[in-house]
Amino acid sequence: MGFLSGLFGKKEAPKRQLDHPNKLLKGDMITLDDSFALPTQLRGQQLKVEAVHTYEYQRSQLCEFLLRGHNGTAIYLSYVQEDESYLSISMKINRAVVEQLFDLDAFAEIFEEPGKATLSVKALPSELSTELDKWLSDEYHQVEFASFGYFHRQDFRGLTPPQNDDDAHGEGFEGYSLVNADDSHAVDIEVYESGDTEVMLTLYRPLTDIREYWPAS
Repeated sequence: MGFLSGLFGKKEAPKRQLDHPNKLLKGDMITLDDSFALPTQLRGQQLKVEAVHTYEYQRSQLCEFLLRGHNGTAIYLSYVQEDESYLSISMKINRAVVEQLFDLDAFAEIFEEPGKATLSVKALPSELSTELDKWLSDEYHQVEFASFGYFHRQDFRGLTPPQNDDDAHGEGFEGYSLVNADDSHAVDIEVYESGDTEVMLTLYRPLTDIREYWPAS
């Protein structure tokens, strides 16, 4: 038997096929298009999957990939399948940047019923304009108000997240969202039960923006 093994050698395990964002795992890498339609934080960048998270809603789940490239910026990627499939790509901004982008009185209306706020981007200093230009649209209108969900720092694709009320059930939050007239840009806000608030600038992009996939194994 040993002679036969030596003669024919060991069969190599088939390489993992990675050709779709839904197949990404921690450690995988993607290369994005170098189109000038993308922000500098994304254009032609090679990004590595650092973590896989899950958003759980009443009737659906959404997988989120935390990506990071050479510049260190955290990028959040999701594959969304509706009438058409597309990529949702987000970057978080802090309160100081929110104050520079939007009138705070108008921003506060997002959290008031009936949830029909509109936001216009203020004139920006040149440095901030260069950094965020492709992430922004001139104006947004609100499309989501206080949608409740749970955020899990785990990958629950094909699984049901824990349904008990302890920490394993994830972090509860209310979601608010505004989009532009072309449905190409969004401002997403998550207000957590802990009191933390996350604000994200979001782009909706075609799947073809991912030019190459690099499986970790």
